[in-house]
Amino acid sequence: MTGAVKGPASYFPAIEKKYGRPIAEWKDLIRSSPLTKHLELVNWLKSEHGLGHGHANALVAHTLAEDSDK
Repeated sequence: MTGAVKGPASYFPAIEKKYGRPIAEWKDLIRSSPLTKHLELVNWLKSEHGLGHGHANALVAHTLAEDSDK
């Protein structure tokens, strides 16, 4: 039996549905940004791409955590 998705990834289906872009595309945008700090990236996604705070925060948190594991 698999558990429910938790943490930032639990927002991903809603993000894809609401904004019409796959998560991989959002992650590519975050990685291509010259910004590097969490809150700077969150604010950039909100102002430049119209994301809500929770969605932007989830994308940035997941992407930065994924990159720190490399």
